[in-house]
Amino acid sequence: QVQLVESGGGLVQAGGSLRLSCAASGSMISINPMGWYRQAPGKQRELVATITSGGSANYAYSVKDRFTISRDNAKKTVYLQMNSLKPEDTAVYYCYALYTANGRGYWGQGTQVTVSS
Repeated sequence: QVQLVESGGGLVQAGGSLRLSCAASGSMISINPMGWYRQAPGKQRELVATITSGGSANYAYSVKDRFTISRDNAKKTVYLQMNSLKPEDTAVYYCYALYTANGRGYWGQGTQVTVSS
């Protein structure tokens, strides 16, 4: 079992920055990959970024060069540094983890990010 707790969302002006954190329970060795997804009102949930246990990152084209995903295995935490935020980045951001021990995916409760123009 894996539990994910997100933090760091909020309201920011366009061009600003936010950092999201996702703390996981369980062994990080068995959690691979971890990532962030987002869902805007009226839209489907979409991939933002993922990172493997070895540190290989993958980004959606829309956030590449603006967002950076990282993970600290000792703290069992994955981060999403979001710079140069745009109004279209407004969404609920969800942390995701694939638990390799049972092959199941787990989601956090979501954190709201609102970017004003």
